[in-house]
Amino acid sequence: MERKEPMTAYGYQKIEREFAALQEERPKVVEEIERAKEHGDLRENAEYHAAKERLAFIDARLAELADLLARAQVIDPSKLPHDRVSFGSTVLLLDIEEDEVIEYTIVGATESDPEHGLISYNTPLARALLGKEEGDEIQVKLPKGEIDFEILKVYYKPIEFRQ
Repeated sequence: MERKEPMTAYGYQKIEREFAALQEERPKVVEEIERAKEHGDLRENAEYHAAKERLAFIDARLAELADLLARAQVIDPSKLPHDRVSFGSTVLLLDIEEDEVIEYTIVGATESDPEHGLISYNTPLARALLGKEEGDEIQVKLPKGEIDFEILKVYYKPIEFRQ
């Protein structure tokens, strides 16, 4: 069964731009390989090996991006209810032990930027939050250990992505 990949329109466009840029770069790398072949002995031809590695990377990344685009499920978070945590929800959390308030917005995997409060729906924290509502407490196993959070607020606000 093919698993859909939720993302915003921004995330979809970001993948499309990268895909187009790699498609444009690929023929240039193929030309580099052909030019490097003309230099003779391929065993010690650093240009040839570097270009072959770059081509392999491009081909693998193109396949990965094509798969993501095929499975993309573009979601407009402003159209979803946010009485419970869902894709695109912004959540104000209280780290109970540290008595620290943290704000996260749940986005697609390709859009995640934890340093700026955007976490992928695939992360342990987001998975624990999905479906919960204000006042709920959750315990999440994170790399730094098990952490208890209280959900202070669930709401929608326009997502600000960094370019």
